[in-house]
Amino acid sequence: MIYIKPEILERVNTWLTPTFDEESQKQIKEMIASNPKELEESFYKDLEFGTGGMRGIMGLGTNRINKYTLGKNTQGLSNYLQQTFPNEDLKVAIAYDCRHNSKTFGKLVADVFSANGIKVYLFEDLRPTPELSFTLKHLNCHCGIVLTASHNPPEYNGYKVYWQDGGQLVPPQDAEIIAEINRLKYSEIKFEANESLIQYIGKDIDDVFINASVNNGSFDTTKEAKENLNIVFTSLHGTSIIAIPETLKRAGYTNVNIVEEQREPDGDFPTVVSPNPEEPEALKMAMALAEKVNGDIVIGTDPDCDRLGVVVRNLDNELVILNGNQTMLLMTNFLLKQWKNEGKIKGNEFIASTIVSTPMMSVIADAYDVECKIGLTGFKWIAKMIKDFPNLDFIGGGEESFGFMVGDFVRDKDAVTSTLLACEIAAQAKAKGKTMFEELIDIYIKHGFYKERLVSLTKKGIEGAEEIKQMMIDARNNPLKEINGEKVVLIEDYQTSIAKNLQSQEESTLDIPKSNVLIYYTENGSKIALRPSGTEPKIKFYISVNTELDNSSDFKKTEQLLDDRIDAILKDMNL
Repeated sequence: MIYIKPEILERVNTWLTPTFDEESQKQIKEMIASNPKELEESFYKDLEFGTGGMRGIMGLGTNRINKYTLGKNTQGLSNYLQQTFPNEDLKVAIAYDCRHNSKTFGKLVADVFSANGIKVYLFEDLRPTPELSFTLKHLNCHCGIVLTASHNPPEYNGYKVYWQDGGQLVPPQDAEIIAEINRLKYSEIKFEANESLIQYIGKDIDDVFINASVNNGSFDTTKEAKENLNIVFTSLHGTSIIAIPETLKRAGYTNVNIVEEQREPDGDFPTVVSPNPEEPEALKMAMALAEKVNGDIVIGTDPDCDRLGVVVRNLDNELVILNGNQTMLLMTNFLLKQWKNEGKIKGNEFIASTIVSTPMMSVIADAYDVECKIGLTGFKWIAKMIKDFPNLDFIGGGEESFGFMVGDFVRDKDAVTSTLLACEIAAQAKAKGKTMFEELIDIYIKHGFYKERLVSLTKKGIEGAEEIKQMMIDARNNPLKEINGEKVVLIEDYQTSIAKNLQSQEESTLDIPKSNVLIYYTENGSKIALRPSGTEPKIKFYISVNTELDNSSDFKKTEQLLDDRIDAILKDMNL
């Protein structure tokens, strides 16, 4: 006899009522009979909103992405919009990526909004996520939705919610909307579309968005320098193929080699293990093409086109992948230099980063006399900074997970404009007889050599979630006093909002929203952060070490020294 926990059985029985279609009921009955483990995984909890909205495996159940979980989200959001803007003609914009069912889910979400009397602008086909952020501001919408699971595996999909400012949901709206969704019964979802309220959008918006990207990502690079840059680009079977080649073309870059095998959008991502530019394997085909055509720079983007991986040539002319911190430093330094040269730094500008990204962002900000605001992981917090400080000018900002934002015309990480910016940096460097890598070394010589590494441990399913939870509990209950022979001098616990100086024993309050993150700082300036992922079944360890770099001839020796230090820290922490 199959045993099913009572609380799970209660959830399952709800899905066997006439509210749910016959095919769904049939599949659930088959799961009960033949796959109780899958049944438990599908129903043991409700899918939650994490760092990047709601992501999950597609399938039936409360812990899966399907017609009913998406419908319930959209019904709850419709109710909340009507309560928040009672006397306004409500408008929403919807985009979706290349994943399986994304187009179907996009129309389903549009149907529910329209059934609630809300005007919908629905993209006719897949589009990059940053274009949705731009569009909802451009069309003065109250909110926007993107159906995407970013770089997660093919079996995943997701639901990202954007608010009026073009940024993703932040407190208090997120909790209020979740409460509204949780109050709902599935039987209250209105699925019957009002087609007259659904308007399809496409090329007209593309043109405005691409022109805005060219405008925001171009910086006095000569025509000759642009034509002389040899670019290799891969969309990794994602949405960026819609926007990036055209953006580069309009900006004047004529020498763009596209990885043809990865050009076609495909939710199976057939040529890669993972469509994530953070993974070196994902950029292998593009790097092979770059060797063949002697490319100067390689750029690859994730499926929804908000992250980018950048590959450049090192001191030995070998292709190397920059990590997210390095890309962010190059882009931020370049933007600050442009602003300074144009006399635009007046004392009310800021750049932005996150608590798990390189501390070097603050060092560079100080050198240019601008503020560096630090927030939690996720670009929704950078968008919130722009909204909260309308009197300050936002220059640019990023995070270590391969995301960057140029200016505030898009309020989320934007691989379209960032790709153009990377090409501007590379083109101007090449015109001076240098590479992007040499530009990075110059930054290290001037401001200090900071080296970061990310270690991710994947823990899937119910047991994995419990294991990650226990690891964070253990880290809090038994905080490290010493790491690799370096005394820990400060511990920041973002769950309790307390920073404790271990030398003076003084405690201070962290003025950042609560989050399950723990950060250790050592006497030698090393930084170690622990954070469960908000979008994947992973716990992440972020290591940062630093030292001085006197000249470029010492680069390799100094980099090895820092790598050895990181290795020793990881060994000491049994990672």
